Amino acid sequence: MSQSTALHADPLVWGHGPKVFEAFLEPTCPFSVRAFNKFDALLRLVGEDKMTLKIRLQSQPWHMYSGVIVRYILAASTLPEGKAAAKKVLQAVADHREEFEFTDHSHGPNMDATPNQILDRLEQYSGVNAREPFLRAELQNEIKWHSKYSRQNGIHVSPTFITNGLVQLDIGSGDDIESWAKRILA
Repeated sequence: MSQSTALHADPLVWGHGPKVFEAFLEPTCPFSVRAFNKFDALLRLVGEDKMTLKIRLQSQPWHMYSGVIVRYILAASTLPEGKAAAKKVLQAVADHREEFEFTDHSHGPNMDATPNQILDRLEQYSGVNAREPFLRAELQNEIKWHSKYSRQNGIHVSPTFITNGLVQLDIGSGDDIESWAKRILA
């Protein structure tokens, strides 16, 4: 992808059904990871023809490398593999969360990690090289869209869920997928 080619982020959307389940996730949040790891099973249970799953990235400042990681995920979504590449990066973060997070949000081994080391880990664990689009200034537009969309819906923490257009504060990452499915299909 050359600098003269327009940057296009593939929406993080799976399924194509009329019932919509939006998940606002911070990739290093343990509760967001728990939710993310249930999405494939949820899509199989409900059916991709009955529901649409939309992942919205919710960068949070108390997760110290949140901005770098969210940017890399969205950069991956601009690659030819699109959302599949972004999903690989999300899964890599989920599978190696401690490599990207601070102990108690304030200390630990990652105090000595540089942003470049975080990028190296993202690429190593995911197998996705999104460095070129990561460096492109216009990627900010996609990042800002996710942030604005969260704020417009009154969402400030992750994970938060919207089913069929309504924020559902009583849905949590610890709920089983069967209860999510009932809420989505209601």
